[in-house]
Amino acid sequence: MTKTRRRRFRTLIALAAIAVTCASGGAARAQDDVAEPVGQVVQLPAKPGPHWFWLSDVLLHRSALYDADTGQMLGTITAGSPGVGFTIWPLFPPDHAHVYIPESYFSRGVRGERTDVVTIYDARTLLPQDEIVIPPKRAEYFPGVQPNAISDDGRFVAVFNATPAQSLSIVDMQEKKLAGELQAPGCSLAYAAGPRRFFMLCADGAALVVTLDDQGAQQSAERTPKFFDAEQDPVFESAGRRGSEWLFVSFEGKLHTVDFGAEPAKIGDSWSLLSDEDRKAGWRVGGGQPVALHAASSRLYLLVHEGGPDTHKQAGSEIWAYDLAQRKRLWRIGVSNPMAGFLRGQMRLGREGARDRALSWLLDTALPNTGAESIVVTQDANPVLVVMSLIPPAVTIHDATTGEVLREVAEPGLSGSVLVAP
Repeated sequence: MTKTRRRRFRTLIALAAIAVTCASGGAARAQDDVAEPVGQVVQLPAKPGPHWFWLSDVLLHRSALYDADTGQMLGTITAGSPGVGFTIWPLFPPDHAHVYIPESYFSRGVRGERTDVVTIYDARTLLPQDEIVIPPKRAEYFPGVQPNAISDDGRFVAVFNATPAQSLSIVDMQEKKLAGELQAPGCSLAYAAGPRRFFMLCADGAALVVTLDDQGAQQSAERTPKFFDAEQDPVFESAGRRGSEWLFVSFEGKLHTVDFGAEPAKIGDSWSLLSDEDRKAGWRVGGGQPVALHAASSRLYLLVHEGGPDTHKQAGSEIWAYDLAQRKRLWRIGVSNPMAGFLRGQMRLGREGARDRALSWLLDTALPNTGAESIVVTQDANPVLVVMSLIPPAVTIHDATTGEVLREVAEPGLSGSVLVAP
């Protein structure tokens, strides 16, 4: 049987399974289709739950808050003019009383005069409280990883600009005003590195470390030595932080560390996360947000796939977990089938009954697995790993210690871009 025929055969099996489910489960679904009560006004707790995460959606132009323990959506924030732009990256001050989101608005919807702001949302009601106007040149790109950062004390927000000239807008969140703009030719993105320090990645493989004074003005700007090869083996924008140290992974699977708490920044040893056998088999890191780090346990998570050079944007087919202290891989698991997960949510298939389990297995087996693009891990003592796929939209929650699938999110939106854990 040819590949095309096998693919068609699997699709027919899946369609048959859907038809059987729709025919046999109509009564059960009808009982579930109870209208949600309206007119209720609720508030979120003062502190975020240990397994909360935000999922930004470029088509719905929102960032939605989910609880990974239940798979339920807790609320949404619509950010910027609908239909314009990709980048929605929420920021959280240390007290978690607010959510800050840099946004862009156009006076005629998708055209007209542009206004960029940092909007301040109440973290309990998710309602806007205030906004700070910034220069209308914040960078827009997909998926929108690290477009802005908040200082460790919550005082300043750095917003990456590209016109295409690169710079940082520094916003004083205490005084609620623009503190200034720092020019950064050849350097991009924004990462926090202390109460008065940010850094950017530069085109020559170095980092630009910017230190501010108490008014948000530039006190110093120093380049580190080159710590990755930007021409032969660039690093992903997605990275992990452990105290003052940031960890970056290259396209070829090499781990680079830089301690930005040192004066000057200290570059650590680099080592390969892929063995000779891994490379021979064609395994590579890939996706839009393929790196996650649990700081307390020093566990690193990667999305990987089998592919050739320049496939760093290809969705991951597996997730690999590493113990960085021992420099070894702990486990590897296959990515859950997003098409099957999406249909399970629409068909309301559970995990308890034999019928549901059988149909679920059939969907996983018959449908092609399109892989996952983004991961994030929560930072509590019992972390969960959130895995997101774009086509179709699907989100799976894993036990970050074992890799076991805990649940799937039934309504993950239309087109996720980034995941953020508060």
